[in-house]
Amino acid sequence: MKEHKVLIAVPALDTMPTQTAYSMLNLKRDCPSRFSFIVRASCHDARNLLAKEAIESKADRVLWIDSDMVFQDDLMLRLGEDLDQGWDMVCGLYFKRELPVTPVIYSDIDAAEGRTRVYMNYPKDAMFAINGCGFGAVMMTTELLKRVGDYPFTPLPHLSEDLSFCRRATDAGARIACDSRVKVGHVGQITYGEQMYKHPGGGG
Repeated sequence: MKEHKVLIAVPALDTMPTQTAYSMLNLKRDCPSRFSFIVRASCHDARNLLAKEAIESKADRVLWIDSDMVFQDDLMLRLGEDLDQGWDMVCGLYFKRELPVTPVIYSDIDAAEGRTRVYMNYPKDAMFAINGCGFGAVMMTTELLKRVGDYPFTPLPHLSEDLSFCRRATDAGARIACDSRVKVGHVGQITYGEQMYKHPGGGG
């Protein structure tokens, strides 16, 4: 079996939660790999630079990890095994940092209208095809970056940089999947208040 060379690409806006740093330090790697952190004010600029670096460094695969994720130490191994099944790009399962939480996976991305359909009723603990995802924890082939072309993360109108990439990738014939067995946490803050209180209906 081929030994893949992997670039672990981390676009960062500024600081990183301790939980994320701990996850990265404990990440198991079974092939030649290295981290690349790029700090930019805009995420799409950072991703475009990391995509260029992956191609120029002759990496076979890219593991994208956002700087606010927590994950099991076998994340890279499991997503790599998923790619070995013939997918071009595979994500783990994570959720938005807002209430009510929804998965960051999509069954449809309409670039013309800027509309997306969240894959709400996704298969549990399974591999399944999707049309797009957030890039919190994604592994892809570098060949896919080449197929999508230069500046692959430049946002399309009304779409984020990651969903713009997914739209371009599916247009290029990419096979994208989610592995909902790979659980990924999204680090955030919640301000608790009355709006979250479910009143039991009794008197005072």
